[in-house]
Amino acid sequence: MRRLHDLEARRLNLIARCEQQRLEVAYRIAELSPAAQLSQWSRRAPSSAASHPFAWLLSLGTLLVMMRERRLVGWIGKVGAGMALISRATAIVRLLRQLRSLSGGGR
Repeated sequence: MRRLHDLEARRLNLIARCEQQRLEVAYRIAELSPAAQLSQWSRRAPSSAASHPFAWLLSLGTLLVMMRERRLVGWIGKVGAGMALISRATAIVRLLRQLRSLSGGGR
């Protein structure tokens, strides 16, 4: 009789865990909807590139160069491309750090 009681308790525990996982999957699927992505993007927009200090420095430098010499306009594109590469590299480094912390935390 004790074994039957233990099995029933375990079954109820597993059903509760399945319900938690089902709710989590439903939440994650809802996050993938276009409306959710748009609202997440709009919440993140004020802290985007417009408020980044390097973007302001680059735009100020661009204006100064354009006012001073027109020959250096090609240089501005290279600086912009460099900034884009740097931002991508920092995103990749951040992702690698997160992956490393996840793999280290599970040990």
